[in-house]
Amino acid sequence: MPKPDYAIYPAVFSRDADDGYYVVTFPDVPDTISQGKTLTDAVKNAPDALGVALPDYSSYPTPTPLRDVQRAFPGDIVSLVGVDLRAARRKRRDSAVRKSVTIPQSLDQAARRAGINFSATLTEALERALEHRQN
Repeated sequence: MPKPDYAIYPAVFSRDADDGYYVVTFPDVPDTISQGKTLTDAVKNAPDALGVALPDYSSYPTPTPLRDVQRAFPGDIVSLVGVDLRAARRKRRDSAVRKSVTIPQSLDQAARRAGINFSATLTEALERALEHRQN
């Protein structure tokens, strides 16, 4: 069965008590996370997280009914998030790979407070480092 061009999943928007950011998780798509300084930012960023994560799946997970997720997360905001996967595929320059990196906790916290996208920043830094080595 071909993968759909559009996918919708329930998302959980949790307010981080330490820094006030909204953290977005997807119960049906483990290890997929996004965030935003405001709820508006979190809602805007959520589809990108799905657009990056779902292509790694051989078949997409079945979405849990929204009301079941709402019951499981009564203190959080639960909403559906959709992503145009065709557009997400076009956006990707090439196949993305997951990398696990270790950074100081203080740097992690400061970057999260600043709303820095870790993947984009690492990609830009690697591109600059490679450019520098080629010159």
